[in-house]
Amino acid sequence: MIEIREILPNEFDTVGELTVQAYVGGGFVAEGTPYAERLRDTATRAQDGRVLVAVLSDRVVGSLTVAEPGTPFADVAQAGELEFRMLAVSPDARGSGAGTALVRAVIAEAYDRGDHSVVMSTQPEMVDARRIYDRNGFVPDPDRAWEPIRGMELTVLVRDLA
Repeated sequence: MIEIREILPNEFDTVGELTVQAYVGGGFVAEGTPYAERLRDTATRAQDGRVLVAVLSDRVVGSLTVAEPGTPFADVAQAGELEFRMLAVSPDARGSGAGTALVRAVIAEAYDRGDHSVVMSTQPEMVDARRIYDRNGFVPDPDRAWEPIRGMELTVLVRDLA
């Protein structure tokens, strides 16, 4: 069974490396770039947002960062929305349901808070993650697509909660 909970400080390094492995190892981010270092810096993510982890058999196998509008890790969230970022699942836990459980935890939290939607950004190449988002009712909002750096267009996906 997968447990979803907030990260513990002694798990920061593990989650940082797991996240870098997912993004750099997956070919989505180049090693040594400022964004790779931001992925690794779990302590700051936990301070300026919230980091949830997926635990399977007493081992952290996945994580994501939750950001409220107007906070440092919220790139696209607007009033009444909850954003998540940096979804990562260790390669040996893919297919276990850890990614889905993390996404559903954010949806449930947003619903409980009374938010009207959950938002996130993704790259077209993130096919495995996109399957999770599609299965959980996220749809593209083409008007909100954006480029954090020139040439890297991100699609904003929205999950309405109404």
